[in-house]
Amino acid sequence: MSETVEVTVGVISRAHGVRGEVYVEPRTDEIKRRFTAGAQLRTNQGGTLTVQTVKQPSGRLVVSFREITDRTAAEQQRGCVLSAVVPADERPSGQEEYFDRQLTGLTVLRADGTASGTIKEIVHGPAQDLLVIDLNGSEYLVPFVKALVPDVDLDAGSVRLADVPGLLDDGAEEG
Repeated sequence: MSETVEVTVGVISRAHGVRGEVYVEPRTDEIKRRFTAGAQLRTNQGGTLTVQTVKQPSGRLVVSFREITDRTAAEQQRGCVLSAVVPADERPSGQEEYFDRQLTGLTVLRADGTASGTIKEIVHGPAQDLLVIDLNGSEYLVPFVKALVPDVDLDAGSVRLADVPGLLDDGAEEG
């Protein structure tokens, strides 16, 4: 059996209607993959919830779970964190897309191939994602765009940065 990891996929925000439906704030880009009828999701309260129906009126995610049958039960789930158990080697649906867990911990290489640090975390900003790179105890933010991070090699465990002055240097030349 392959290794698995538990990933957060959403947080229940509030009840929707009187039949136990809830609004879910997604914590995944792959809503259709994680929220399908019959999917078992773990809760931070120690139980599991089984997805019955999913809809997105006005762009908001509304989910009904088999175990939540009325508004009172739905209101009690407010703030509940939902997670899914997935294969550790699972890849995103889109090409050149990556899960945070795949990028965290990768070695950061400068354009010349010199190892310079590691990816500490990914910050999801409004314009683009940012790689938080730990370089000898200092943190640097690098926009995760093809022009600045042209190569991601999961098998080698590294990302290569473009040859752009100042990405990882405090004393960058000013133009």
